[in-house]
Amino acid sequence: MSNVPEDHVDHPLERLMFFSDAVFAIAITLLVIEIKVPHLHTQNPAEAWEGVRGILPSLFGYVLSFLVIGRFWIGHHTALQAMEHHTSKLIWPNIFLLMAVAFMPFATAFMAENLHNSGPTTFYNLALLFLAVCSLRVVSIATAPGHTRPGFSETTRRTMIARSMGVIVTVLITLAATFAFTSGGISQMLLALMPLVQRVLIKLSLSRMKPAVEPAEA
Repeated sequence: MSNVPEDHVDHPLERLMFFSDAVFAIAITLLVIEIKVPHLHTQNPAEAWEGVRGILPSLFGYVLSFLVIGRFWIGHHTALQAMEHHTSKLIWPNIFLLMAVAFMPFATAFMAENLHNSGPTTFYNLALLFLAVCSLRVVSIATAPGHTRPGFSETTRRTMIARSMGVIVTVLITLAATFAFTSGGISQMLLALMPLVQRVLIKLSLSRMKPAVEPAEA
C-alpha cells in the first residue's frame, strides 16, 4: 500500500507551480513601480492634488493590469490544482504564458503614459491577447482527460475553457474598439464586459453537453 496521501502533488508539478507563482507575483508588483511619485515644491494642498491628478493614467493602468494579471493567476492556479501529475506537454506553453505575464508591466506603462493615443492601447491589447491565448493553451492541457485528479468533472473543464475563451473574445472586442475611439482609455472600459462575456460562453458550452445519464425507456 502506498504511503502517498491522496492530495499529494508530484514534485515536478510543485516546482512548476512555485516558479509560476513567483513570476506572477513579481509582475504584479512591478506594476506599482511604474507609478511615479509626484514631486511637490510647496506646502499647498492644491499642488498635491494636482500631482495626484497627473498620475491618474498610471493609477488606471495599475488597477486595470493588477486585476487582469490577478484573474489570470486565479485561472492558472485553479487549472494546475486540478492536475494529478506533471506532464512535459505543459512546460513550454507555461513558459510562454509567464513570458507574456512578465511583459505586462511594460505594456501597462506604455499605455498609461499615452492614453490619448490609440497606438499604445492597441499594443497593450495585443499583449493581453497573447497572454489570453497562452492561458487558454495552459488550461486546455492542464485539464485534459488523463491529466486531472479523480472527480474532476467535464462540467468544470468546460467552464474553465469557456472562461478562458471569454477573455479572448473580450480582448478582441476591446481591440476592435481602439480603432473607433481616439482615446485609449475609453476603449479599455470595454474590458469590464469580461464577466458578462464569460458567463454567456459558459452557458453556451454547458448547454451543448450531452446528458451524463440517458433516461431509461419505460
